[in-house]
Amino acid sequence: MLELAAGPGDTGFLAAELIAPGGTLISSDAVEEMVEQARARAAELKIENVEFRTIDAEWIDVGTAELDAVLARWGYMLLADPATALGETRRVLRPGGRVALAAWTHPDENPWASAPTAELIAMGAIEPPDLEQPNMFAFHDPERIRELLETAGFTDIVIEQIPIVYAFDSLDDWWDTQLDISTSLARAVGALTPAQRDDLRDAIDARLARYFAEDGSVALPGRTHVAAASA
Repeated sequence: MLELAAGPGDTGFLAAELIAPGGTLISSDAVEEMVEQARARAAELKIENVEFRTIDAEWIDVGTAELDAVLARWGYMLLADPATALGETRRVLRPGGRVALAAWTHPDENPWASAPTAELIAMGAIEPPDLEQPNMFAFHDPERIRELLETAGFTDIVIEQIPIVYAFDSLDDWWDTQLDISTSLARAVGALTPAQRDDLRDAIDARLARYFAEDGSVALPGRTHVAAASA
């Protein structure tokens, strides 16, 4: 099994348990530093049926029909050419092999991520993003996922939506996490004046107030597509 855009390996390591003994996970990412993070985590977790490679999803350095499965959580929608990446995925799978992917649904269904962007747009700090371009919501329409999979030659396509919840002890904890994981958000916020940053947080707090608990903790909803198909 190959995991593309694995980052630190969270999803792939869960899959590695399912294919052991006898199965091997190839944990890959286009960024060497992420591959090294995954390698360190695997050692810490004592996961042995895994190897690590630096792989570009748009040009997968694996022979044709060599793999049984490919896994990509929240990866394809960020690529400049997801069609090519899915075509490559189809190429490296054996007949009957499976691909599984996840991609975020519409921003309105994911306020844990979209609330800052919405308020930055409202205050004129950024332009509205083009959801058809590479970004975390580029696959919000499930029909685009289906069309890309069909064009790549996949069959038996199944697409479902799964609700998720991001829980934090406080909204400040959520905010710090968002600034840490999103370079574009950190850049946009960094360009604001201190007063503008205060106004932004006030607006975000008001937008997300419905998700606060009495103890100050927050449970922010999200929704993701999950899709699977056969080669």
